[in-house]
Amino acid sequence: MKTFKRNAVIITVLLFVCVAAYLNWSYNKNSDSETAAGVSPQDTAGAAVDQDASATASDAGLYYDANGTVNKEYFDTARLNRQQARDAAAETLAAVSKTDGASKDMVNTALKEISDIAADTVKEAQLENLIISKGFADCVVYISKDGVNVTVPAPKEGLAASSVAKITDVVMSQTDYKAADLKIIEVK
Repeated sequence: MKTFKRNAVIITVLLFVCVAAYLNWSYNKNSDSETAAGVSPQDTAGAAVDQDASATASDAGLYYDANGTVNKEYFDTARLNRQQARDAAAETLAAVSKTDGASKDMVNTALKEISDIAADTVKEAQLENLIISKGFADCVVYISKDGVNVTVPAPKEGLAASSVAKITDVVMSQTDYKAADLKIIEVK
């Protein structure tokens, strides 16, 4: 009975950490694109494209500087928030794997989750580099079990179909995800 209670506590902590990491990511994503317009008609590859419908002259400097170049601060902050959430989850999983009395299955599950986090982190960095090499000023990639989110700077009129196709091609060629699992978020 004591082992069952301990395992239940460990599972609950793991669940809370995963939920916290997801909520952190979701909050950061939603705070920057609260007024998403939905799927772009330019999307010929099937990937969803969020557009900020409230872009006005007053927020023109939010992600772009006076010269019209991308403000790197947004993308740096997004990467930092993603990494902090992942680090917290990995730290908790590591603590669970070292807990006295933890079953072998619990330890193996925790270690597999840590390995998955590390693999996703490497894959995200690789995708970011490949997307930037396709001509984008910057980007942030977030991989989850549900799919891949790619945040890129976009001109006022939105991404061209060719830009959406480039991103879709990179993600589909480097991962097992399909175009339907890809969500492109435009930062204006």
